[in-house]
Amino acid sequence: MENIQSKVVIVTGASSGIGEATAKMLAGYGAKMVLAARREDKLKQLADEIKQAGGEAHFQKTDVTSREDLQTLAQLAVDTYGRVDVLVNNAGIMPVSRLNELRVDEWDRMIDVNIKGVLYAIAAVLPIMKTQKSGHVINVSSVAGHVMSPASAVYGATKFAVRAISEGLRQEESPEFGIRSTNISPGVVATELLNGITSPEIIGMSDWVRSLSISADRIAKAIAYAINEPEDTSINEMIIRPTIQAQ
Repeated sequence: MENIQSKVVIVTGASSGIGEATAKMLAGYGAKMVLAARREDKLKQLADEIKQAGGEAHFQKTDVTSREDLQTLAQLAVDTYGRVDVLVNNAGIMPVSRLNELRVDEWDRMIDVNIKGVLYAIAAVLPIMKTQKSGHVINVSSVAGHVMSPASAVYGATKFAVRAISEGLRQEESPEFGIRSTNISPGVVATELLNGITSPEIIGMSDWVRSLSISADRIAKAIAYAINEPEDTSINEMIIRPTIQAQ
């Protein structure tokens, strides 16, 4: 993983799950980590763990629904390291429910975090990457962004949007500026996403869903692989499912 060493990497949603696993793995390969999430205590704990293991990490409490927070985050990376090489757009929520439950506030929140949060983070780093004429944006979508299923209409819509954004970014910025775009679509992964579900029907299925899950490290490895490829090679799309996941 020699191409990861010394790269400056921003990870959103870094306080747990895929974000935490990715931060630890990339730091272990020598990346300089800039960590973002809403839970400052968790970020501090993660940064301390990375430093104790010999890595390098800074953190900033960040709400991805705030453009200002993400601009501040990108500026932290530039002020500290002078550049931004990789953005891992990982922050997301998944309070799935059937449309007829009319959980409109949850729909709004998913749109704000899962779509606007991705766009706001891209807006914060894209001018920096264009000036550098290099960079890599990795967006974490979902299998739900490829295959629709009951109770995932709004969540799936947000993840289909992430895939569209990823491909649009590739077409617009890769040929002229060398900015790579990767869309990662995990299946069922052991994270805290299920904890945000309020629908009684879906809560009743949570134990079964958890029984299918794979470790967040599996997704972190895919992210590391995409980053480590030479600059002339762009891994644009990966789907990573548990072997036993049917859909």
